[in-house]
Amino acid sequence: MILSEPLLRMEGISKRYGGVIALNEADIAIRPGAIHAVLGENGAGKSTLIKIMAGVTAPDDGRMLLDGKAVSFSSPAMANAAGIVSVFQELSLIPDLSVADNIVISNPPRRFGMIDRGAQRRIAEEALSRAGAFDIHPSSLVKDLPLSRRQMVEIAKALARSPRLMILDEATSALSKSDVDKVFSVLKRLRSEGLALVYISHRMHEIAELADDCTVFRNGRSIESYKAGTKTDQQVVELMIGREYKSVFPAKPGVKISRPPVLSCSGLCWGDRLTDITFDARPGEIVGVGGLDGQGQRELLLALFGVLRDVRGDVRIDGRSVRLTSPKEAKSQATSIALIPEDRKTEGLMLPMTVRENLSIAALGSVSRKGVIDRGAEAACVGELLKLLAIKAANIDMPVSNLSGGNQQKVVIAKWLMNRPRIILLNDPTRGIDVGTKQEIYQLLRKLADGGAAIIFYSTDYDELIGCCDRVLVMYDGTIASMLEGDNINERALIGSALNIAAKQVERGQTL
Repeated sequence: MILSEPLLRMEGISKRYGGVIALNEADIAIRPGAIHAVLGENGAGKSTLIKIMAGVTAPDDGRMLLDGKAVSFSSPAMANAAGIVSVFQELSLIPDLSVADNIVISNPPRRFGMIDRGAQRRIAEEALSRAGAFDIHPSSLVKDLPLSRRQMVEIAKALARSPRLMILDEATSALSKSDVDKVFSVLKRLRSEGLALVYISHRMHEIAELADDCTVFRNGRSIESYKAGTKTDQQVVELMIGREYKSVFPAKPGVKISRPPVLSCSGLCWGDRLTDITFDARPGEIVGVGGLDGQGQRELLLALFGVLRDVRGDVRIDGRSVRLTSPKEAKSQATSIALIPEDRKTEGLMLPMTVRENLSIAALGSVSRKGVIDRGAEAACVGELLKLLAIKAANIDMPVSNLSGGNQQKVVIAKWLMNRPRIILLNDPTRGIDVGTKQEIYQLLRKLADGGAAIIFYSTDYDELIGCCDRVLVMYDGTIASMLEGDNINERALIGSALNIAAKQVERGQTL
């Protein structure tokens, strides 16, 4: 079999940000008609590499060859004109515009000097169809769409530009299983049409299903390129982290936790999204929340954090009935609840502000005196959290936007720990971060639980629920379909409960 010549080749690419080396003489070759997976921990250089590919930033050293000819892009528009488009993990959509406006925003069709709305809608419909997003209306405002649908619009936007090379950075991290299947079908079809694809994902099963070629990055260097399927997952992870890959999840307590609940919910309801939610959580316990995406899990966490209006039912903290009508009340000393949100970019961080400011913003009351921030107290708290979560930052006064995705997620978690919460709500906190950082977060969650916190942990990853949680509440259609614990927390039971199928029916293998 004769392999095609690379469409894009990058040789000796280096990039520095002040004293931080983001890329150090990195190499990669992307073939047409192939999906090339770029693997590595957050901070390994992947994002910088694709930003150079896409014209977002320029390299300090090295060269880039397109069709064998040297090229350099000073802007994304130049890269787009050369046929290179990107679907970044951080969505580039404008919320107040329609889906159609967003899809054609860089080059809207015109007629008599005005935007041709009919042609715009036809382009949007065709792009959405190619992305498998038939259910999204071109006239819908992006701000009215959930995160998973926005991600599909982002993919359609890229396809509308008729790319030769498409870069996908964690493009499936916000998608439901059915949407992921649609995207995979699209990518396989595009590959068969000769498109070159660069695919970044921390989900090894996605790499196994899609990739033809793989390149592993570590500490800004390209460590090794290989044909997909020639290495085991463990070998790949060891290349990524540079050390032997041991057990991912910390050990669970051997003795069942019997302390009184710190949080109790009874008959919790909200509109038609939550119905009769009843459960409790004890200090020292990690309670998982599972089920298919969109079954009310996120609404449950938002209700407990006081974000949703008109929530009915009884919520008790230490046996005392409380009404959580605002996040301010939820995070108060009396209730002591923290929420790690789903989307760190839009809900968890203030990207232009510094690492220090992001870390201290949620606990200004505890580091201020008479309205003036005590810089000494703030520095001590920030330093403690940087050490606890091993946050890698050149300095605490750099913009948090300059951190890798994994370190940004650590900042989101750390800022709430400054309040020393007793109840911690986590909304899919490891989405889009690398295996090494995930392992650190799992260890931290168990450490926080061992210190007396009660943790409510929603995850779309069954392995996380199985490996981390003492109990798992599986939600279906806005209510708790089952509660699993001990050896019953397994993939078969999780899937059966998520589909609202009785366990015996799953064991008998009845078809759906």
